[in-house]
Amino acid sequence: MSAGAEKIAIIGLGYVGLPLAVAFGRQRPVVGFDISAERIADLRAGRDRTRETSAEELAEARHLGFATDPAEIADCTIYIVTVPTPIDAHKRPDLGPLRGAAETVSRVLKPGDLVIFESTVYPGATEEDCVPILERGSGLRFNVDFFCGYSPERINPGDKLHRLPDIRKVTAGSTPEAADRVDALYAQIITAGTYKAESIRVAEAAKVIENTQRDLNIALMNELAIIFGRMGIDTDAVLRAAGTKWNFLPFKPGLVGGHCIGVDPYYLTHKAEQLGYDPQIILAGRRLNDGMGAYMAGQLVKAMIKRDIAIGGARVLVLGLTFKENCPDLRNTRVIDLIRELRDYGAEVDVHDPWVDPAEAQREFGIDMVQTPAEGAYDAVVLAVAHAEFSEAGAAVLRAHGKAAQVFYDIKSVFGPGDSDLRV
Repeated sequence: MSAGAEKIAIIGLGYVGLPLAVAFGRQRPVVGFDISAERIADLRAGRDRTRETSAEELAEARHLGFATDPAEIADCTIYIVTVPTPIDAHKRPDLGPLRGAAETVSRVLKPGDLVIFESTVYPGATEEDCVPILERGSGLRFNVDFFCGYSPERINPGDKLHRLPDIRKVTAGSTPEAADRVDALYAQIITAGTYKAESIRVAEAAKVIENTQRDLNIALMNELAIIFGRMGIDTDAVLRAAGTKWNFLPFKPGLVGGHCIGVDPYYLTHKAEQLGYDPQIILAGRRLNDGMGAYMAGQLVKAMIKRDIAIGGARVLVLGLTFKENCPDLRNTRVIDLIRELRDYGAEVDVHDPWVDPAEAQREFGIDMVQTPAEGAYDAVVLAVAHAEFSEAGAAVLRAHGKAAQVFYDIKSVFGPGDSDLRV
């Protein structure tokens, strides 16, 4: 541990906060703070339910402690906020967790302290929404007594190749001096290097458009899949052919969920609408992606009807519930849209996912997970998430869960066209 290293508090220990706490905890005193007593108890026991951090990595962070009591972070001088920024049922930004974290920090804020936000927000949120809370709760003056920074998270859940140290970090500060302080801090743990943005608002905007761009590209692929489906053309075959050109972007169609791509664009459009601008392209992409679950359910039902499989009472097995492969994260998963649509058609849907905590699936969606699907029991089998367990098992093993007359729908195009009856 370096001499005189400032003590850091990481507020929020999810997919973003915990890897950050572990990285800093190898070098300097860090307190990982979370309002969930269950989460803290797990981490103290060396267990990370997100599977982003191993027990060995937790043990290596020798200077890392955990707390649920704000009093235990009062002696820190740097506070990094990594709480979720979801949307509500009306697809409006929900800044409740972010404001709550700012209020917690405000009660322990001292002159000279630095508060850094990593949560994805619309441009201006740090200084317009969070700073007033920090000033009001602490009685201190922004950029006089305390300073702020912003460094957008770029964690990709389930990705073991692109981890925190390997992803270049954008940094920004509320003053030139604060910007230097923030940049130097992250440079200690990010081997890929840092990029110092001109302002906090620039860094906020950069983050929110990263996922908006991906969302729109996937929306284009989804629209092409719908068009090619009507033409009787295999979309994956088209993309493989087009991908032989060096500058063709390798996006694929599919369900778009998670805590970033399916959420972040609404933060940008919300701010745009506040400013009197009605965003067209971004919301069009969102509408198309949000409708893919219903589209896929319709495609499956049509395929079943063509095989004289009665839809009412049909048994369907959906393989995968998480928002992406090889990850236990259920946040904003759009597989649920497919499931609900199939149930609206009258089908009986079972769900199996080896990565999902059954209690969480029940709590979030009212779904009782099937731990061991029966063989030969289903009229349709849907491969919804490309977990390694499914791809390694092979198409024949997955199809064995279905009856002799079945439809195997490979949404993710994991297998070749000859191995499935239907693909997006």
